[in-house]
Amino acid sequence: MKPTLDSIHGQPSYSIRSDKIEAYVTKLAGMLGPVAFDLGKKKVSPFSVAPWSLNEEVIDVNLPPLLHSLRGDFFCLPFGGNESSFRGETHPPHGETANLIWTPKKHTYIEGQHELHLQLKTKVRSGLVDKYIHLRDGHDAIYQRHVISDMNGPMPLGHHAMLKFPDSPGSGRISTSGFVHGQVLPFPFENPESGGYHALKPDSKFRSLKKVSLNSGGHTDLSSYPARKGFDDLALLVNKPGNFAWTAVTFQKERYVYFALKDPRVLASTVLWMSNAGRHYHPWNGRHESVLGIEDVTAYYHVGIAESVKKNALRDKGFITHIQLRDRNPFTVNHILGMANIPPGFDIVKKLKPINNSSIQITSQSGKQAIAKVDSRFLYETVT
Repeated sequence: MKPTLDSIHGQPSYSIRSDKIEAYVTKLAGMLGPVAFDLGKKKVSPFSVAPWSLNEEVIDVNLPPLLHSLRGDFFCLPFGGNESSFRGETHPPHGETANLIWTPKKHTYIEGQHELHLQLKTKVRSGLVDKYIHLRDGHDAIYQRHVISDMNGPMPLGHHAMLKFPDSPGSGRISTSGFVHGQVLPFPFENPESGGYHALKPDSKFRSLKKVSLNSGGHTDLSSYPARKGFDDLALLVNKPGNFAWTAVTFQKERYVYFALKDPRVLASTVLWMSNAGRHYHPWNGRHESVLGIEDVTAYYHVGIAESVKKNALRDKGFITHIQLRDRNPFTVNHILGMANIPPGFDIVKKLKPINNSSIQITSQSGKQAIAKVDSRFLYETVT
């Protein structure tokens, strides 16, 4: 059947529901959010919605469309600001996939499986992107698939998920699977003359989220958030080689955990955008706070296509910052987002692993465990 539209926080949005998850996807920019997970005794909506969208404010029409819709998670092609042109291509911030209207194709339900299919024809670099949002009854996860076809050439890409944390300092504890390189953005993320402020020391390297250099001297713990109120910062983690990687956030007081799963052979790095009231220019106005971007990408930070494709500091170390598209071979990007209840005493996630074809086991540093109904095999399915 054809997808239907509802107005959600000022944006026409397509809905999709299973017995455990209710989700919306905006027509403009294809943003996944809001999303509500049914965790039994409570429903939890983990993703942020920009304050101006929540209030349905009209912001400057000259700002990129993505800012008018800003919420949840969205697919970026190419990922980044894209201020520099590349081989005659001038892409909008985070690409046309994050700024144009998506065309509805189909909404299907077959034996407990729900799927929303949207499509976008790109113009800056001609091609086709198919978006599939897939839910399964009984499962604790959103399965996302983007298939890029009829497009040729180098391209950075990625997902741009944004979580809204309780405002109390350290309400969430962040952990990841192993990474081989951690680095703060090599240049200042914000400019005080423009009303933006950052706290982390540019270009500083780190081996653990718990000890990262500050501009003012000393160190800070990136695994505890919200923190450093009044600042916005950006850091990147290059995942260990393999075919499975994860990021998790434990909300111990609220008794649930959020997780994102990926194949690092497709999405090689994770960008952490810590947005905690550090931007005072329009439309942010110092009110975008306690938001964490967990952005699974293959890209050179958030800079854009030109910098991700050319020689850069990460490529010099042998790390991948773009993929190569071939128009005769569709390229599939799969991504899983989910939530689960946690028992008392469950603290920061230490390990997350599939235990069968339909479940993952999440183990905390304290030894407590949680189980989520997730089929991790989805990460490796491709469309030909």
